[in-house]
Amino acid sequence: MPAIVLEHVWKSYPRHTGRLLLRNKIAGWFRRPPEPFYALRDVSFTLEHGEGVAVIGPNGAGKSTLLSLLSGLVAPDRGHATVNGRVGALLELGSGFHPDLTGAENIHLNAALLGFSGRNTEAMFEDIVEFSGLRDSIHEPLRTYSTGMTMRLAFAVAVQVNPDILILDEILQVGDHAFQAKCLEKVQEFKRAGKTILCVSHAAASLLGMCGRAIWLDRGELILDGEIRRVVAAYEGLAVPEENS
Repeated sequence: MPAIVLEHVWKSYPRHTGRLLLRNKIAGWFRRPPEPFYALRDVSFTLEHGEGVAVIGPNGAGKSTLLSLLSGLVAPDRGHATVNGRVGALLELGSGFHPDLTGAENIHLNAALLGFSGRNTEAMFEDIVEFSGLRDSIHEPLRTYSTGMTMRLAFAVAVQVNPDILILDEILQVGDHAFQAKCLEKVQEFKRAGKTILCVSHAAASLLGMCGRAIWLDRGELILDGEIRRVVAAYEGLAVPEENS
């Protein structure tokens, strides 16, 4: 059974034109609504267990929507998305966290959203705090954390829940250089353990080290799916290397 299967998935969002005067809003009731924005258009692919797959493409290509869909945060308009296994996801900053709760309380909140009991969360709490390096701040409200600190806590939770599928959005933006290296080593550890990894990053060098396959999205459409060096070279407009090079 594959880890992830997408079958002809479409996802759209309504277009907003900003604030309207009441008379313009009433007039809009009698006009045809604008075409929705399609973040994903008829996307299909399959990921096997143990694969490392990069998602590349320009801003607005549909990458974050794809990760949100696979994380269960949004549902497709059409088509089917099947995920087999526990998912650990590091998406946009503070996703699943509350700024008025402490770091410790947010660990429990995030773990509960992932289906863990209080007892299970307590069992892995120390490992999460140790990995994050935030022991001195763990009982402070999240609103007092810097962006880097929040991302460190989010990454620590995502990896310590021992997911079958790890979904990462811009991993290299997590914390300082030392913590980035720690994150990359953890991802490599997951890779060696046969976990499925799906990640978005604009740093091609890191993708080459973590993933053997890439999916290129543009304007919601799947442009190319294949060996990562060939897809990255095509995306960057370079000469595509031979298979045996």
